[in-house]
Amino acid sequence: MDINTAGAGAGTGDVTPSGAFCQWTSSASLSFQHFLDKTTPYLLYRWIAFFFIAVLYVVRVYLVEGFYVISYALGIYLLNLLIGFLSPQVDPELQDLSDGPTLPTRETDEFRPFVRRLPEFKFWYSITKAFCIAFVLTFFSVLMCLSFGRFSLYWVVLFTLTMRRQIRHMLKYKYLPFSFGKQRYDGKKAASSESEDLLP
Repeated sequence: MDINTAGAGAGTGDVTPSGAFCQWTSSASLSFQHFLDKTTPYLLYRWIAFFFIAVLYVVRVYLVEGFYVISYALGIYLLNLLIGFLSPQVDPELQDLSDGPTLPTRETDEFRPFVRRLPEFKFWYSITKAFCIAFVLTFFSVLMCLSFGRFSLYWVVLFTLTMRRQIRHMLKYKYLPFSFGKQRYDGKKAASSESEDLLP
């Protein structure tokens, strides 16, 4: 009997518990990733699901009247995600040092779509995961804290200062992280202007 065939036969029949667990987690991870990939085009339904989870968390914290430390940490994390979502992928302040593309600053500049540092899907996924984790943490009484006023005041001050800095940055470099109100180019307008150029 060949040593290689004997080892192969023994290996297929014997599955260790740790090997089975690794195989199961790998399969579960692939299935979850497949589910996430299928939900990518359904923007409205994804955000409806997020708001449902967020409302569940808010109702849970309101009814228990505690876990404000978790809410404060969640608020800081959400603020960090929001800054990434509202910021351009390439910071105009640092762009002078690199040779990358620039944001248009005048009407005559070429239109370039806004590319976020944190894409919408990753923003949605991170914010939804954060609310799910925070919701689970509300079931551990060790994390209970009843001092709401101080944490909410800290968060409001932090949010105000951070968003003021972000809005100043947006105004200074004249970019808008949303698509409404931006100039759009249609093929019809370009075709009509070309035909006007051909007329004597």
